[in-house]
Amino acid sequence: RKQASKQASKQASKQASKQLEIILENVKLVNHAGMIAHTKRIIHVMFTDNNSLNKSLRRKIGTALTRWHMINHGDNVLVGLSGGKDSLVLLHALHEFSRRSPVKFSVSALSVRLSGMDTQTLSDYCAHLNIPYTVIEQDIIGIINTRSEKSPCSFCANMRRGILSSWASQHGFSKLALGHSLDDAVETFFMNLLHTGRAQSFQPIAHMSRTNVTVIRPLVLSTEAAIIDEAKRLSLPIVASSCPFAGHTERQRIREYVAELRARIPDLYAKVLHALEHLSEAESWSIPRSDLLRGQKITSADYHE
Repeated sequence: RKQASKQASKQASKQASKQLEIILENVKLVNHAGMIAHTKRIIHVMFTDNNSLNKSLRRKIGTALTRWHMINHGDNVLVGLSGGKDSLVLLHALHEFSRRSPVKFSVSALSVRLSGMDTQTLSDYCAHLNIPYTVIEQDIIGIINTRSEKSPCSFCANMRRGILSSWASQHGFSKLALGHSLDDAVETFFMNLLHTGRAQSFQPIAHMSRTNVTVIRPLVLSTEAAIIDEAKRLSLPIVASSCPFAGHTERQRIREYVAELRARIPDLYAKVLHALEHLSEAESWSIPRSDLLRGQKITSADYHE
């Protein structure tokens, strides 16, 4: 029965696409390739059930939401929408969960528009899903160039997160959802380890006391490969990056290094995730406090007398 249903759904989609082409020809819009592609995508979503998340990715996101208690009943969730694959899959997923989950919450989206960023496609997509969407203009690239920032990627991420958090607080949102994946968590782990000497990454959920907004990362257990596949399958309207530093950052170099490690250690991500979840104080090389509590102070000189 399921197979028959899928076949019927595919047939309906094909018929809808053919009807759409005839309509477009009649109104002489055939030469507008972009409009045709966009309209076909909408018709495809309307006539099929293929716009639902695949089970594997839905399970990963659901696990993250429940494990870290990310969303509660009545939450107003704001999605930071950059137009990339991660944020679009996140928006699509939370929209689906908001309609199907017994935990009722609302979803809105906000983009911090960088220079050259086209947000019209994102606006159309949000309108299609009936998701409130807002765009904030901010010349972060100009600020980076003026300051001659040595770490433009980190500076941009922190500034955008600050803007998103402040706007969320001012407009009554309790949660800010960001599209960081498992790959991002692992890369951040190695960046901190190699550059600051700290075995840590960002938190799946973190409360920002300044704005009283909680940042959540529902894709934290999902791999980038799975997100890419889902974005393609759903035909999400990905916006090309307008960042002039893309591909020339320290994060990109770390990403390549992690890829080399993963080629030799296939379960690298699982090991890093386990370390992040289970690193305890007892396992760290912290200085013992027992001697200090007894009023004893031991110095290196005591071992060289």
